[in-house]
Amino acid sequence: MSNKPIFVVAGIGNASGTGASAARIFSKAGYRVALIARDPSALETLASQVNKAGGEAHPFAIKDYTPQTIRDTFAAIRKQWPKGQSNEIRAALWNTGAAVWKPFLEITDEEVKEGLDINVAAAFAFSREVILEFKSNELNDIGKRGTLIFTGATAAIRGNVTTSSFAAGKFGLRALSQSLAKEFGKQNIHVAHAIIDGVIATGRQLARHDDDWANNGDVRLDPDSIAKSYLYLANQDRSAFTWELDLRPAHEKW
Repeated sequence: MSNKPIFVVAGIGNASGTGASAARIFSKAGYRVALIARDPSALETLASQVNKAGGEAHPFAIKDYTPQTIRDTFAAIRKQWPKGQSNEIRAALWNTGAAVWKPFLEITDEEVKEGLDINVAAAFAFSREVILEFKSNELNDIGKRGTLIFTGATAAIRGNVTTSSFAAGKFGLRALSQSLAKEFGKQNIHVAHAIIDGVIATGRQLARHDDDWANNGDVRLDPDSIAKSYLYLANQDRSAFTWELDLRPAHEKW
């Protein structure tokens, strides 16, 4: 078995969006891919696609994003690809989240809790496992130990009339990413946050729109293009780290 860097991606939805595209793009760039999500069927489908294309991906289905489940999943990743064989986790993507768009007075206590649990608490737990892995890595040929990327949203920097719960979680995620970037950049660990501003052409969105929208790159985000930007972040050397970038289609109003 050859040694390859490992890319861990949490959150792939139905395998038609940013997480799935990132898995494919990083695989083509030479990474093994650990896929974490709650939909076993989508995980199996994506892992099969990556493997049939000549890559190496393994699905890690989880029942929830509680901190203990995340810790257990990283232990399973290490069982799949033991550290002693020089299989280093060198890149990771937190691409999951909980979203509620409702007027403030209609949001339930349960929805607020779920948003904070996934957007903030689970992101903390995932980051801890990733950074512990990175800290044990030697510097690579571009002077870094690893890259941790967070998928953010416009709601991370601007609240709106129906985003009180969603924005609170995304503001928290952005604050976490900035804090980690400042603390661990000094250890050559790269932390980046991506503001995704616009509608992504996922399978669900393609089903809701007509072909004119689907084929018009001016008005929607292509998940493969987002993934290529994530790979660009992972390839940045220690002399020029990006903490935050924002991505939007050419005709997006902002």
